[in-house]
Amino acid sequence: MPLLVVGSVALDTVETPQGMREDVLGGSAVFFSYAASYFSPVQLLGAVGEDWPEEHTTLLQQQGIDTSGLEVIPGGKTFRWRGKYLPNMNDRETLEVHLNVLAQFRPQLSEQARRSKYVFLANGAPETQLAVMDQLTGPRLVVADTMDLWIREHHDELLELLRRIDGLVLNDAEARLLMDDENLVRAGQGVLKLGPRFVVIKKGEHGAMFFSAHETYVLPAFPTPQVVDPTGAGDSFAGGMLGYLAREDRLDPATLKKAMAYGIVVASFAVEDFSLDRLRSITRQDVEDRMARYREMLSF
Repeated sequence: MPLLVVGSVALDTVETPQGMREDVLGGSAVFFSYAASYFSPVQLLGAVGEDWPEEHTTLLQQQGIDTSGLEVIPGGKTFRWRGKYLPNMNDRETLEVHLNVLAQFRPQLSEQARRSKYVFLANGAPETQLAVMDQLTGPRLVVADTMDLWIREHHDELLELLRRIDGLVLNDAEARLLMDDENLVRAGQGVLKLGPRFVVIKKGEHGAMFFSAHETYVLPAFPTPQVVDPTGAGDSFAGGMLGYLAREDRLDPATLKKAMAYGIVVASFAVEDFSLDRLRSITRQDVEDRMARYREMLSF
């Protein structure tokens, strides 16, 4: 079934031990959309400025992504992020952030978008995510992402969001911060009590943890030796996971676990080059081939 994502569309400047790229295509909604498009039709809702290169829109459209909800703000500038990854490739420094049009982004959903059954609220202010939820009509699954800024400075709004969504995706540091608990198992179980039906804690090179009322499990990352740029890995993971769920149109425990595995596999491709370069070079068959290797890895 069609999948809606609402979030940031960006131009990134990224430096890693493997090199540097300036003004490359980025943003949470972009990585999510591209990853999800291997499994399901995707509609992207976001905002850019007049400096946005039209070829980026064409690239997304060529992947089958519906960009009719990508708004170009007259006189505005696109959200920009500049970051540097440390040698361990897990830690990074944010050198510059220019919110630009993202600061005034107030999503207005079309009638088609309002009826979306599967929705991902990519990383953004909880107030913006709640405004999207207010416009939805009967979604089957709504999953959100968050970050430390919202946990610290928009805590009450985030708690309201958690009471309304079905799933939350966040990284290990954010889970610890949200629950004020260094134990990830307790933290994950604690987030469940705030409202979501399930919680996924991303652990980077160590995979991801899943929590629901009836299941707790860990899936490892796919061991790729070619880590070039981790930017967007978490959003690619979420895209692969929700894209598979939307395609299957089922939310039983077995399907959720398989979806999480697909998310891990797609994310393993995303880190192998800058921006979308690696994802652009693969096919659905490449995803399936790596999924088969991942299955073999987990069999014992």
